[in-house]
Amino acid sequence: MEMEKEHRSSHPRLVLVPLPFQGHINPMLQLGSILHSKGFSITVLHTAFNSPIPSNYPEFGFVSIPDNLSEQLISADDLLPFISLLNLNCGVPFQECLAKMVQKQEVENEPSIACIVYDECMYFCDAVAKYVKLPSIVLRTTSASTYLSRNAILQLKAEGVLNSQGTSTNIQGAVAYLISALESLFNIFYLGSTSQDLVPGLHPLRFKDLPVSKIGTPEIFLQFITNIYKTRTSSAIIWNTNDVLEQPSLQEIQKQCEVGIFPVGPLHEVAPASSSLIKEDNSCITWLEKQKQNTVLYVSLGSVASVDKKELGEMAWGLANSKQPFLWVIRPGSVDDQEWKKLLTEGFVEAVGENGCIVKWAPQKEVLAHGAVRGFWTHCGWNSTLESISKGVPMICKPCFGDQRVNGRHVSQVWRIGIQLENMCERGEVERAIKRLMVDKEGKEMRQRAKNLKERIQLDIREGGSSYNYLNKLIELIMSF
Repeated sequence: MEMEKEHRSSHPRLVLVPLPFQGHINPMLQLGSILHSKGFSITVLHTAFNSPIPSNYPEFGFVSIPDNLSEQLISADDLLPFISLLNLNCGVPFQECLAKMVQKQEVENEPSIACIVYDECMYFCDAVAKYVKLPSIVLRTTSASTYLSRNAILQLKAEGVLNSQGTSTNIQGAVAYLISALESLFNIFYLGSTSQDLVPGLHPLRFKDLPVSKIGTPEIFLQFITNIYKTRTSSAIIWNTNDVLEQPSLQEIQKQCEVGIFPVGPLHEVAPASSSLIKEDNSCITWLEKQKQNTVLYVSLGSVASVDKKELGEMAWGLANSKQPFLWVIRPGSVDDQEWKKLLTEGFVEAVGENGCIVKWAPQKEVLAHGAVRGFWTHCGWNSTLESISKGVPMICKPCFGDQRVNGRHVSQVWRIGIQLENMCERGEVERAIKRLMVDKEGKEMRQRAKNLKERIQLDIREGGSSYNYLNKLIELIMSF
């Protein structure tokens, strides 16, 4: 256990425990920055794997705990077993670390720990907090709609309509829609179904949009969502969303929840700082400066998603044939662990010329805020979706897995600020989608709706807005501990 940085203060201390992936670390650290600005001391307890960079947050304390993860597991890209093992391995060192912190605050008159705030995927924290008699709060980094859609899957299982293999236990007695639901879920789990049927009670989601995992068995996935959504003994739930985007879903969740929920997002708008685990290439900002205002399509599929070589080629020629300027992020390792220059077909670079810029990683929030950017082709991870909405940038949605499907459906059908690519990338379809967003009247209308949504969100995080008010209520709750 390594104490990387210590920070003394007379204010109550909060202990934050993020899941060690980019899309989870940033919201947790942004939340920490917000709470620090309200007078709390912040200590981040993190795993050795993907540890945050302390120098980016000099006002925080950082403590590393051993995770005992093998290189084989880390390189396997199998998220569910990874998270499960992380929870098994980290409980004891986390408890030992907390015990030392509590002992130190008593002996050296250190700030007392008011509360533990942990990522929903680090659910081992709940039992440890209970053991050391400290309150805990959960941070959810996905959308409220994702929660409801995953809960719907659990409900089918709980009602006996699905057994652990995803097959029916009582087909004869099930009503018609549940039979349809069963068949669709079975196909999603095992056959990669593209069922267009709407999920009852989850409009506008179709069964193909449900955030299931195609990695591993349905049983492993069902156990995973059971683990992350069990309330346990936590005192509250913080959500990186807000009423502007998801009020009906949030109201439904509060009816189901035994504790208060606090939708205080988008966190990145309240605390703009972030910590990238991948080195950002700022040369793309120089390239953007040379482009005409409101002309560039930004393309990035996030920090985890990957594409195959054929799909990369179709994306490339769809971009080239659209004749629209583009900034394209091709993350190292996202395409068969090869450099993009070795994978793009001959003639592409020559065809594009100065009309395109390709980098390994970009400062995304800065890119989306740049005046040259007109649209965003995204995988629809929740952070990327929030960042695009917050800057009024409409989207081309190409979800890859999990909650990205739910987000993409809401972008295209609920907020109507984007176009969803439904199939495997084909250059003709890619070109048409780009022109619809960047050139056609349809794209202009989406851009106006995106601008309106951006303005509503800005009002929501200011004094009198719902996110602002929920944040104050959250602080009152923590102080009551």
